[in-house]
Amino acid sequence: MRVAMIGTGYVGLVSGACFSEFGVDVVCVDKDEAKIKGLHENRMPIYEPGLDALVADNVKGGRLSFTTDLKAAVSDADAVFIAVGTPSRRGDGHADLSYVYEAAREIARSLNGYTVVVTKSTVPVGTGREVERIIRETRPDADFDVVSNPEFLREGSAINDFMRPDRVVIGAESERARAVMKQLYRVLYLIETPIVFTSLETSELIKYAANTFLAAKITFINEIADLCEAVGADVHDVARGIGLDGRIGKKFLHAGPGYGGSCFPKDTLALVRTARDHGAPLRIIETVVAVNEERKHKMAEKVVAACGGSVKGKTVAVLGLTFKPNTDDMRDSPSLQIIPALQAAGAAIRAFDPEGMDEARSLLTDITFCENTYDTIKDAHALVILTEWNEFRALDFDRVKALLKAPVIVDLRNIYNPAEMMTLGFHYSSIGRPGSVDSRPE
Repeated sequence: MRVAMIGTGYVGLVSGACFSEFGVDVVCVDKDEAKIKGLHENRMPIYEPGLDALVADNVKGGRLSFTTDLKAAVSDADAVFIAVGTPSRRGDGHADLSYVYEAAREIARSLNGYTVVVTKSTVPVGTGREVERIIRETRPDADFDVVSNPEFLREGSAINDFMRPDRVVIGAESERARAVMKQLYRVLYLIETPIVFTSLETSELIKYAANTFLAAKITFINEIADLCEAVGADVHDVARGIGLDGRIGKKFLHAGPGYGGSCFPKDTLALVRTARDHGAPLRIIETVVAVNEERKHKMAEKVVAACGGSVKGKTVAVLGLTFKPNTDDMRDSPSLQIIPALQAAGAAIRAFDPEGMDEARSLLTDITFCENTYDTIKDAHALVILTEWNEFRALDFDRVKALLKAPVIVDLRNIYNPAEMMTLGFHYSSIGRPGSVDSRPE
């Protein structure tokens, strides 16, 4: 089979490379000539563990290629995937579908014979129908079906998520389209992966419902962590105690500074807007959005409290800038609100991230970006852990204590044990656990 993947961002590139690993002939298309040139030289536009090797292997095998020529790629394809960005639209929070609709028009002009047009991008309910209308209007003679096939890829583990997914969701309403999609995912059928066939609208809503549910789960445990601090309970034990219940599950019950990234922030907003537009408001998700936004400001206040109530004239060392480890993605990372809030309170910031520094430089100002962990900590009045990269999980605390001007650590990912940190002589503050403190005696 032959696939054209329109867009070589996170979803398009990972999906294209994984389909080629399944034995499918894939052409990834992008208008950005520099990005395509880089891919020809095996330079990845994103950081995802294992992606460069996967791409190189399949390019070498002749199953994966890259081009700026959309017409040529589409005209030879059995299936064309739309995998372009759908960022939040400024002003109202709706998903910006302009890239999706532009791709639909270009695809329509290039169709040659029966083709399945698949929306892989995260799109609101009704988008598939509009894509179908656009293609029909542009090419009344075209022989095609529109399918919804949302992605469920987690940054940092996306290849495994594609190769061994919990499920594959396909919104397809003709037998011809279902047959094409079954063939594309034949490898997953062989390992008995659940394949869920639905209508277009149902498939589109499944994606948003999944992401907003997970965002709500994160926000729930964050608020429980606040209650733990107030009553002297341990959020780790609470999370384990409820997570062992099969109806709840243990995943996404890790207290932290709030969710970020390319999906949860924009998808929760988009679903809230869609629900309001259809007269079925989602009050729970509206609250999730508001609480998550407020939490990032509270985390800055937590740092200030740990520094004795003021960071004016003090240096704060920040480890981790990306919204999660094993990615270079800075989109809606908590650091983008926490760091400016600390700067507004008078702090000077030194920061380091293993993969996110280049992107961070374009988003954060007046920061000293450092070469490594210990360079960042040197002469700081407090150390803040914002992202739980593995290299931050086994710090040399004798060295940390010698480098810091004051033995203050604010661990917003709960990667260390409060009792051990207190024994080592640190003023240690974490989230929702006894044994840590929120303010440092002067």
